[in-house]
Amino acid sequence: MTIFSKHYFVCANSAKGFQNFFPSNLKSLNKIYILKGGPGTGKSSLMKKIGTALEEKEYSVEYIHCSSDPDSLDGLICRTLSIGIVDGTSPHVVEPTAPGAIEEYINLGIAWNIEELSKHKKEILYLQEEIAACYPKAYEKFAEALAIHDEWEKIYIDHMNFKKANVLTQEVISEILGATQLSKRSTIMHRFFGGSTPKGAFDFVPDLIEPMKKRYFIKGRPGSGKSTLLKKLLATAQLRGLDVEVYHCGFDPDSLDMLIIPELEVCIFDSTSPHEYFPKREDDHTIDMYKQLISPDTDLTYEKELAHISKRYKFCVKEGLSHLTYAKMLHDDLEKYYIDATDFTILDDIYTHLMKHITSRILPLK
Repeated sequence: MTIFSKHYFVCANSAKGFQNFFPSNLKSLNKIYILKGGPGTGKSSLMKKIGTALEEKEYSVEYIHCSSDPDSLDGLICRTLSIGIVDGTSPHVVEPTAPGAIEEYINLGIAWNIEELSKHKKEILYLQEEIAACYPKAYEKFAEALAIHDEWEKIYIDHMNFKKANVLTQEVISEILGATQLSKRSTIMHRFFGGSTPKGAFDFVPDLIEPMKKRYFIKGRPGSGKSTLLKKLLATAQLRGLDVEVYHCGFDPDSLDMLIIPELEVCIFDSTSPHEYFPKREDDHTIDMYKQLISPDTDLTYEKELAHISKRYKFCVKEGLSHLTYAKMLHDDLEKYYIDATDFTILDDIYTHLMKHITSRILPLK
């Protein structure tokens, strides 16, 4: 049996502030463990360790990565066991639906040496204030970039054939969904296609699309209708009872970048910069929105204007990312104080206790 793990984001540092899609991904789970504790208390390490143990027992695991540090985890889900483990600290606070019955809090802060942390109160408070100041600055720059991106889109929107766009959209919907109609309510899960991170634009697209039998790569320019096509396909799939994984743009959460329809083993996604990928299989499909819908001389006619817009846009994005990078550096400094004051034998005991819960209370592992 082939086991596929998934990696994705459900939170984003976007042009519209911090965004959180945890609820749609957790709502069907029978048990959710919410981890509490400050930086450096091993929340991510604990989830990685449990994920590895479950994969070794041939369970599929979903790893939810942190948009402020993609090497760290915000959460872990094993749908076969109907369990989730999430970082319940700010800003990705998970609101419980049935405390005790579904959600259970686990306090990793019990491993701290409080006296040791108290010695560094001044430094800790300073770092927390500096980190908190970074994010509004990043969001402001991303918002400026989004406004510039709207200028970029307008040029192509003004030269689009909307009649052809509607025809193309219906053709794509028909090709992907066919006559499929399921007699059930669809389940929609909202996630992020990628993220604006201290590492720059970051995504897990290759891993997400690898298991899909049919893959559609959408090419085009800003404003060429890629997101609109995906939204119309999503609406139709939902009406037909199909489950859909909806991947929003990490920069503009109102825009869609990818849909995965597991029951059809199909994915369709925006395959343009900064997440540009190319077909590798014979049965991969390319949908070129620019070639089919935009006046052919648009790029050439507006070459200077587009180059200027692109330069301004990239500058604002770079400025925004610099604030995230600085926040990550400060966060690493903050973590050191907590790591030095943490008794990791207590964290090992918490891991053992949690694994017993997972293996005995939810579903015995084979």
